[in-house]
Amino acid sequence: MTWEWSALVGLALVALVLLVALARLRRRTARDIEAAHTEAAELRARLDRLEHDRAGPERTPVPDEREYTITRVGDPSPEVESFETGAERPPPEPPAQLERAVFADHLLRESVIRLGSLAHGVRRALDAETRNRIRFEMRREVKRARKQRRAEQREAYREWQARRRADVGDDDLRETA
Repeated sequence: MTWEWSALVGLALVALVLLVALARLRRRTARDIEAAHTEAAELRARLDRLEHDRAGPERTPVPDEREYTITRVGDPSPEVESFETGAERPPPEPPAQLERAVFADHLLRESVIRLGSLAHGVRRALDAETRNRIRFEMRREVKRARKQRRAEQREAYREWQARRRADVGDDDLRETA
């Protein structure tokens, strides 16, 4: 009977240790969740500040009061414009340049998206279900092509025999005439 009591005490100790570990784990998890909520709130506030700063005061475009008459379509060459107006055209503005960081970010995002879609396609193509479906469709197509080839072969053989009979019949008619 002593071993039963010792087993019961051992189980009670194991249960007590598990309860203490569970309580510690719950407290740690609660602290982590609270820290995550706090961090998310700080990030939300920071994002709101950045959006507000970026928006800035609204600028209204100033309407152009001059009237224009369209005489041609497209970008005129400098010679034509200087000939018509008597003044030289200002040099064209250089195309907009992206910052290095923005360009690198765009390039990396596009590359990651392409790589992800390629990986998804390869993973899907190598799936056992897809391979089995392809194998089934290939077998079915081979059987269909085989049947078609046999039918065409039989038809060609019949036509050949019919021409041969016609040639033999023509020869018989020539001999009797």
